[in-house]
Amino acid sequence: MSATVAMILALAVGTYAFRLVGPVLHGRVELTPRIQELLSAGAVVLLTALLATGALTEGGGFAGWARPTGVLVGAVLAWRRAPFVVVVLGAAGTAAVLRAAGVA
Repeated sequence: MSATVAMILALAVGTYAFRLVGPVLHGRVELTPRIQELLSAGAVVLLTALLATGALTEGGGFAGWARPTGVLVGAVLAWRRAPFVVVVLGAAGTAAVLRAAGVA
């Protein structure tokens, strides 16, 4: 077995184990309300960081103004509770129009 196949299998087993832990430990481990708040805040921070790096960078540098503007339009549409399709098309359309207009 090659090293690549072994790593893929190890990652698959680890992923399955993480997915299995939730249902197995549900009801056996009780978290304090403070820890639940911290975990919720941590999830929001991680998602925000992922959004920021995905929207603002490309290849280690600034991605240009079209992508962050499209993400901002999508965020506003989502905040206004627009349907998902409208959010995606609005964000993609905004970025496409700005790129077609020459805004990098």
